[in-house]
Amino acid sequence: MDVSNLVVLFAVVAAGMAIFTASKRGANFSILALGALTLGVPIGLLGQGHSDYIQPIGHIYLNLLMACVAPLIVISIIAAIVSLGSIQKLRTIGLRSAGWLLLSNALGVVLALGLALSVGIGSGVNAQLGNAQLGMVENSVANVEQVIIDFFPVNLAGDFGANRIIPLIIVAVAVGVAYLQLKERKGERVRPFRTGIDALKLVTFKAVSYVIKLTPYAIVALTAEVVAANDNRGAKFWSLAGLLGLAWGACFAHTFLVNTVILRVFAQVNPLAFFRKFVPAQLTAFSTQSSVGTLPVSTAILTRRVGVHQEVAHFTAPLGTTVGMPGCSGIWPIVIAVWGINAYGISYSVQDYLVLALLATVVSIGTAGVPGTATVAAATVLAAAGLPLEFVAVTLPISMIADMARTTTNVTAAAVAATVVARQTGLLDDEVFARPNTAGDLDPETESDEDLPTKEDTAAVLAEAEAAATTPSPHNEPAELVGATPSRS
Repeated sequence: MDVSNLVVLFAVVAAGMAIFTASKRGANFSILALGALTLGVPIGLLGQGHSDYIQPIGHIYLNLLMACVAPLIVISIIAAIVSLGSIQKLRTIGLRSAGWLLLSNALGVVLALGLALSVGIGSGVNAQLGNAQLGMVENSVANVEQVIIDFFPVNLAGDFGANRIIPLIIVAVAVGVAYLQLKERKGERVRPFRTGIDALKLVTFKAVSYVIKLTPYAIVALTAEVVAANDNRGAKFWSLAGLLGLAWGACFAHTFLVNTVILRVFAQVNPLAFFRKFVPAQLTAFSTQSSVGTLPVSTAILTRRVGVHQEVAHFTAPLGTTVGMPGCSGIWPIVIAVWGINAYGISYSVQDYLVLALLATVVSIGTAGVPGTATVAAATVLAAAGLPLEFVAVTLPISMIADMARTTTNVTAAAVAATVVARQTGLLDDEVFARPNTAGDLDPETESDEDLPTKEDTAAVLAEAEAAATTPSPHNEPAELVGATPSRS
């Protein structure tokens, strides 16, 4: 038994105890992650060449993350679809919302890929995977035709066990649509299914949260392992710092530049006014690193400051916590992948990058909006693309720092999508948008039950929106529909 390895293991355990104590005293997730990174570096420096006993800690954590992927995605997608309640809403609001959220993520993928390739992030690190593993990686990158074939399920149990994500997404969508169709004819008989899905979602998210809470402890072990085993420490750490800067820059560009164009062209609102209204939600997302935790603030701003009808705001914003999420599911997996490909010297063709971009776009369906799940998204994309999970493990120490920018991008993209959908369906109130902001806008007591639209009002508005989408008219349909929107105080 190696005494030096035992000393390093004991140091990691002691650091874990310190993190546990800090968490019990109320330290937030960001502070814990930064503290873990700070503790892991000196442990690795002191234990250089003696990291054998701490290696299993990081590997166990990655295995637990991968075990969460399939159930998390399946339950999230089914729950999002059944929450619509009807095929009509799926057509008028659901499909538009999903389309804009996925387009936002696709734009994030293109932006991240362009920036990462143009700066050559990861070049010069010259890290090694080992000949056997490198050969396996290069041989496992599938061509486009095989990837498309693999999109469709063959054996559900096998797909679930092997984390074949795209077939699981297709099955989850089919199940959700089937529920909506049966609900219209046999509502009472399928009602237990909706109740069961809601309960299963709560339980699944709670179970995943246990794994996410382990992240700071894993950061200590993984950081110490990387520092202790790395012979090219300076190049790799400067490269990781560059990766973090690139991720923040891409998130900033998507949040304020890409969304500015979308708001101006498709939502036809003043982007600067929109961002001024939405600042509280962005600050909440930045500090909590949770899209789900930011929902109460973002939906309140959408309905009371931006003028988005509640039928849109209360569907599109929650849907944006499981579909799209360009910061976590688009930008982050792409910059990690390009960094790893360059750092480890993996040969990658234009066709391979196109497959990677496609996977990052599609796999974004079903990501949970809670702190740390960008790691799950990145691991899922890399696994689907045949790239090693070592990329994720090495970049985990900076992941939590990047999560502040990623979550802000996710929440902003969902709000922008809701605003565009509201404009296109005639459910955006320009008078509300033009009103000056007040502190009472975000007070839950400012909106009483009488101010909310009734089911009859909502049905009438949706019927008008559906008719407007299918019946040509020389008049300005969106303006007429806005006039039909129930008034708000």
